[in-house]
Amino acid sequence: MKNKTLWIVVAVVLVVLLYVGSSYNGFVTKNEAVTNQWANVGVQYQRRFDLIPNLVDSVKGAMKQEQTVFLAIADARTKYGSAKTVDEKAAAATGVESALSRLLVVMENYPQLKSSDTVQTLMAQLEGTENRVSAERGRFNDLVKDLNASTKRFPGSIIANMFGFKERAYFEAAQGAENAPKVNF
Repeated sequence: MKNKTLWIVVAVVLVVLLYVGSSYNGFVTKNEAVTNQWANVGVQYQRRFDLIPNLVDSVKGAMKQEQTVFLAIADARTKYGSAKTVDEKAAAATGVESALSRLLVVMENYPQLKSSDTVQTLMAQLEGTENRVSAERGRFNDLVKDLNASTKRFPGSIIANMFGFKERAYFEAAQGAENAPKVNF
C-alpha cells in the first residue's frame, strides 16, 4: 500500500511538472512571437525611412516653397531613429505618418509632381510600405492579445507570475491620429 501511494505522489508531481514546463515553454514561445513581430514592424518602418530621403529629394527640387513639410518629415524620421522603447518608436512612427500625410496633400495640389515618374514610383513604394506597416502592426497586436490573455488566464497566470512573464503593450495610434492632417498654403 505504501508503495502504491508513493507512485501516485510521483505521478502527480510529474504531471504538475510537465504542466508547468509546458506552460513555461508556451509563454516563451508567445513572448518570442511578440518580439519577432515587433521586429517585423521595425523592418517595415526601416523600409519606409529608407524610401523617405529619395522621395523628399525628388519632390524637393520641384517644391522649394514647401520646406516646412520636409522639415517635419526629417524631424519625425530623426525622432524615430533615436527612439529606444516600443512606445517611443510607435509615437515617432505616428509623427512620420502625419508628416507624410501632409506631403501627400501637398502633392495633390501640384499636378507637375504627379506627372513625374520618379515621384510616382516612390509614392507607390511608400503606399505599399504603409500597407505593410499597417498589416504588421495588426499581426503584432494579435500576438500581444494572445500573450496577454495567456498571462491573465488561470492557472497560466500563476505560472506567468512565477517566471516573470508580463503583459505586453499593444500598438496604439497616437491621440488625434483619427483626424486628417491640415495643410495650409
